[in-house]
Amino acid sequence: MNNSANDRFARVAALKPSRKRVVADVQPRGLAPDIPEGAERLAYLLGAATHRNNFGEHLTLRRWFSEAPGCEPSAAAPEGQLDAGALRLLAPDAPAEVADPQQWLFLDTETTGLAGGTGTYAFLVGIAWWDAGGLEVEQFFMREHSEEHSLLVALAERLAERRVLVTFNGKSFDWPLLETRYRMTRTIRPPAPRAHLDFLHPARNLWRLRLGSVRLGELEKHVLGWNRGADVMSELIPEIYFNFVRGGPAEPLVPVFHHNQMDLRGLAGLSGRILSLLAEPESDERGANRMNALEMYGVSRICERRGQAKRARGLYQRSIESELPPETDRAARRSLARLAKREGDFSLARELWEGMLGSSKEGLEAYEQLAIYYEHHAREPHRAAGVARKALAELRRANRQGTMTAAAYRQCRERLEHRLARLERKAGRSLLDAMESESRLGPAESNGQGRL
Repeated sequence: MNNSANDRFARVAALKPSRKRVVADVQPRGLAPDIPEGAERLAYLLGAATHRNNFGEHLTLRRWFSEAPGCEPSAAAPEGQLDAGALRLLAPDAPAEVADPQQWLFLDTETTGLAGGTGTYAFLVGIAWWDAGGLEVEQFFMREHSEEHSLLVALAERLAERRVLVTFNGKSFDWPLLETRYRMTRTIRPPAPRAHLDFLHPARNLWRLRLGSVRLGELEKHVLGWNRGADVMSELIPEIYFNFVRGGPAEPLVPVFHHNQMDLRGLAGLSGRILSLLAEPESDERGANRMNALEMYGVSRICERRGQAKRARGLYQRSIESELPPETDRAARRSLARLAKREGDFSLARELWEGMLGSSKEGLEAYEQLAIYYEHHAREPHRAAGVARKALAELRRANRQGTMTAAAYRQCRERLEHRLARLERKAGRSLLDAMESESRLGPAESNGQGRL
């Protein structure tokens, strides 16, 4: 058996309750024999307490924070209903509860692995909610595997109190993992949130072009203006926990709790920032100034996907006027031209296409769209054919520069050549018809100078 397999089995074994140890018939520090030796020390370091229910025990810790990163203290805990327009962009089919911030429950987990699956446990579950003008954070920790049922019951109780689940990548990882853990108990029914808001995808739309990475820590630093400082690396967290379960020291787990708390605080702050951007701030000149060009472009994309074409057009236009980076500028013009064409505004669409022409992906598409326009709307097949020829020349240039794959080049070339051949046939017929008409009418009649 190779070393990696040995390591995996060792990790699984670490979660099994240990055999009772008898040392002069005295149990260590009054704890149950299967609880790691460092558990009491960990509770002391954190100020945590043991929570008991019908399914056993687990460690619990609660802390209150006066503000979330990136939020003014007065705005840390939203009051009243949240902006309906912003929420429609996030979750158009969500029930009414989603507009009540008192129904929101932020969630983040620390797990024994990042791949998920039935062998992965959520050993630390952090939740948070707005309370008393700030953010209340509660963390459930299983000191060893037998405490999982107790932890899951406590989480289910909190989810029954606040029915809107709020996560960052939780739809893909945290919540499916927890649902699996509930099902595997065969005794505890998985909670059913009324709505689930996940802020990873809107964050990607808003900031990936600017930052590249949309890890929560990067967003906190560059969007919320909050630097965590020293923080444990996520990749190290599973091994830190396994070492603890095997009898290792408690001290390395303390930064893991702090990491989880910061994730929850960062998520709360980020959710507020995203809602403020989606809540039509462009209607207020001061609000519009707070949104940079890339954020405008990101909100435009979200609006377009949700069918809010009018707002999307306005924001695409403003983002272009705000000097986007070249590649993003082409993408914004392409999207705006597509919306203009859809609404029959061919004057704007043609202007945008003409400004995009070139050997880029968007530039080649602009050539095709112009050819379509001149063929079907302007009824000028000669001009459409000329545009198609220029497109083929730009395509060959892009191929020489190596800016596109061989498959993409071949597909685009075949499409353009097919279009050009049809246009040349159509242009030829049009020229022939014009010549025949002139020959029948004679030069004078064709010029409108026939005799009375």
